Amino acid sequence: MKYLLGIDFGGGASKATLINTDGEFIAENTVEYPTLYPEIGACEQAPQDWIAALCENSKALLTKSGIDAGDILAVALDSATHTFLVCDGEYKPLRNAIHWTDTRSKEQADKLNRDFGDEIFAKTFHKPGTIWTLPQLIWLSEKEPETFAKIKYIFFEKDYIRYFLTDVFCTDYIEAEGSMLFDCNAMQWDAKLCDLSGITADMLPPVVKPTDVIGKVTSSAAKATGLSEGTPVICGTTDTVMEVFASGAVKKGQMTLKLATAGRICVITDRTYPDINLINYSHFIDGLYYPGTATKSCAASYRWFRDTFGGDYKELDAAASEVPIGCDGLVFHPYLNGELTPYANPNLCADFVGVRASHTKAHFTRAVLEGVAMSMLDCKQALDSLNVSHDSSAIIIGGGGKSPLWRQIISDALGIELIEMKYTDSSFGSAMLAGIAVGVFENAEQAVKKCNKVVSSTLPNHENTMKYNELFKKYKAIQKALEPIYNGEYL
Repeated sequence: MKYLLGIDFGGGASKATLINTDGEFIAENTVEYPTLYPEIGACEQAPQDWIAALCENSKALLTKSGIDAGDILAVALDSATHTFLVCDGEYKPLRNAIHWTDTRSKEQADKLNRDFGDEIFAKTFHKPGTIWTLPQLIWLSEKEPETFAKIKYIFFEKDYIRYFLTDVFCTDYIEAEGSMLFDCNAMQWDAKLCDLSGITADMLPPVVKPTDVIGKVTSSAAKATGLSEGTPVICGTTDTVMEVFASGAVKKGQMTLKLATAGRICVITDRTYPDINLINYSHFIDGLYYPGTATKSCAASYRWFRDTFGGDYKELDAAASEVPIGCDGLVFHPYLNGELTPYANPNLCADFVGVRASHTKAHFTRAVLEGVAMSMLDCKQALDSLNVSHDSSAIIIGGGGKSPLWRQIISDALGIELIEMKYTDSSFGSAMLAGIAVGVFENAEQAVKKCNKVVSSTLPNHENTMKYNELFKKYKAIQKALEPIYNGEYL
């Protein structure tokens, strides 16, 4: 038997998944790493933590499965889009990576919008904001000029990790689309956008297809990871499209709802939908796209609550399930790092509003779950307002979807059926993608049919949906009232 390995690098952990060529799950392993917040608005990660997670995951997976590393046919990596790392002429990091949720580049993004907003939107389908590499590079040039002057190469997260495996510098076109340095019409790095950021296109990696085999595991990487020297490594791509793929969304109209570090609702389409409230990316399947809305702090809100106030997820869920819809007047907005859809405002802050002496920890727990649900409803309404055609159900993906309580809250709040597949991890999708790259699977549809299946369905309760519709009105009214304060307009 031969095997396929996919490794994901998420907001706070790396997960590796091993499947065999029959599409059967063999083993998985997860290694957490820290996210760093050195100042207000900052969000960074240390590249050495990624590499340590790669090595630990690979070795642990081989131990768990008991297989021979030489029987792995191919390896594919994925990670969140537009988290970037600057390196010197010897490909060594000059500083920590700037995570896509870093908000320190607001001033630079605002200036880009004023001066070049329409031109940038026409090329990238997005307006400048703090999540994009372009304004973040300008911020870096202004705040850390000595570091900026030494830049020779710019990596995106998975590409740096894959470079460690192969010594090959490249990226895929979906990753490139997320940089705001790439002309999404011409499908190439754009000289004007690079010039705005103060770099040249030769600092950026060559662009290939996600399924291209770009190199092989080197002898040094083999020693560090336990993988076999010479194992083919494919380019891979971004975590969201791999989750979308793993979940089975490979046809026009299929919709996915992601409850992960960030939350997203994506629809498979045959064209882009350029709009300030949508993030537009290509699917790796030719001719398809997965435009979607996004909320910044989804499962990240629940993790923050757990880490700050203590508890175990199952215990927190159990207590929250006893609290009525609306949490007896307590409302939470999940804007821990500003918000994307539909506000595109990094100034927004998370809040609990309506606190009473009668509220317990369980009320606060459920308020977090419901607040994220309201944010996801904001996202769905943005999609619907643009007449993006989609199925009446959504495939739920991401770690938050493993909570039966949260699944029901989301289903009720949005009024849609949520379909749970057996596997939806991006690492599973990357293993499937590796199989396509080396000819184990003929195409994406065959890979999904061979590797995955439906395990459950969550149907909305109409009465609860009506209650959430009323809560949503309150949620929106509070957001509208507080936004001027967060923008500093009370001064």
